Parts: sequence; structure tokens; C-alpha cells
Amino acid sequence: MSSSLRPATIVAFGVGTVVTGVLAYALYFDHKRRTDPDFRKQLKRESKKQARAAKDEADAKGKEQKQAIQEAVARANEEGFPKDPEEVEAYFMQEVAQGEGLCQQGADSVDAALCFYRALKVYPNPRELINIYDKTVPKPVLDVLAEMIAVDTSIPVGGSKTPSESGSTTGIE
Repeated sequence: MSSSLRPATIVAFGVGTVVTGVLAYALYFDHKRRTDPDFRKQLKRESKKQARAAKDEADAKGKEQKQAIQEAVARANEEGFPKDPEEVEAYFMQEVAQGEGLCQQGADSVDAALCFYRALKVYPNPRELINIYDKTVPKPVLDVLAEMIAVDTSIPVGGSKTPSESGSTTGIE
């Protein structure tokens, strides 16, 4: 038998060399990261740049969502709401069911909140319904609904009733 190297031994040496090279690079990078002030400053700058970009993107999404909420409230108010008590009840039940369905499907929170907003507009006691929503509606949808209520000041949700609100039986202003 000859004393030549077997293929398995050659592969083992090759893999060992590659692993040693990767490990050496990792140690070099770690050493440079810990000791080189310019390199550390560059890493900090890149980190801050990424954080700033993420913040700008979040701000842009927030503005888009606020615009979408304002448009949705305006559309809902333009469409109008039923006046007949039987139609109001059916409309209320339909909108709540649709909102719950959208929440379960994981749909856009603005669409789901719009359904709950429409139901709130026709409900005779908005404060009571908001308390129910607070217990049953997912927080992201509830937050959007709160913004919708803030946009539409015609929904009486304040802490005390004014004389004109106490005489109201429909909740529709």
C-alpha cells in the first residue's frame, strides 16, 4: 500500500482551513469593532441612520393612516345613516357583525373601525356602546375608532350630558 493521502483526509484539511479562516475573520472583526474608534463611530452612524429611516417611515405611515381615517369618516357621513327605528336597529346589527367579522379575519383596522363607527353613529347611547367596545374590540381597532370619534365631534362622548343631549332619544345629531 502506498503512503498517499486519502480523499477524506484532504477534505478534512480543506474544511478545517475554511473554518479556521472564518473564525479568524470573526475574531479580527470583533477586535476591530472593540478597539478602532473610527470603525465604532461608523457603526454608530449607520445605526442612527437606520433608526432615523425607521422613524421617518413610521411617521409617514401614521400620516397616511390619519388621512385614511379622515376620508373614511367623511365618506360615512356623506353616505348618511338610517332614521327609521327598525332600519336603525338592522343597520346597527349589520355594522357590528361586519366589524367583528373583519376583526376576526385580521383585516385592515381602519375598515373594521369604520363599521364600529357607523354602528356608534346610530346607537342611542354612544358612551355605553364605547364602554362595550372597550371590552370587546381589539386594541388596534379601538385606537383607530378613537381617532374617528376625535375627527367627528358630533358624537356626544363627553363626561356630562348637556341639556340638549339629555332630551335626545336617537343619538343622531
